[in-house]
Amino acid sequence: MGDLLKYEASSLYSRDQITVAKGQNLKLGTVVGCDKDNMIKIINPTATDGTQTAIGVIISDVNANKGVIIARGAMLADHAVVWPANITEEQKVAAIKQLEARGIIIRKTV
Repeated sequence: MGDLLKYEASSLYSRDQITVAKGQNLKLGTVVGCDKDNMIKIINPTATDGTQTAIGVIISDVNANKGVIIARGAMLADHAVVWPANITEEQKVAAIKQLEARGIIIRKTV
């Protein structure tokens, strides 16, 4: 997690417990959205079920189970953020802005 998370406010503030949707195999750093059933899935910019909006980033590998996301007040390293394979640059920029609105900053690292 050290490669991903560069800063967070108190973990009680920055993190939320979540439930990952069945069939999802999410890796550390995956950008996620929440569907209308309040289940977490990898972000899908073309969806209409709520998962088109980035709400956070997974902080440990999880598969259809309880997990934790960075939901606010944090800085992440761009090289460790995991995006869907088919996401466009324009969609990625939009998702980054959605995360920034929640106080999650993605920074380029060297």
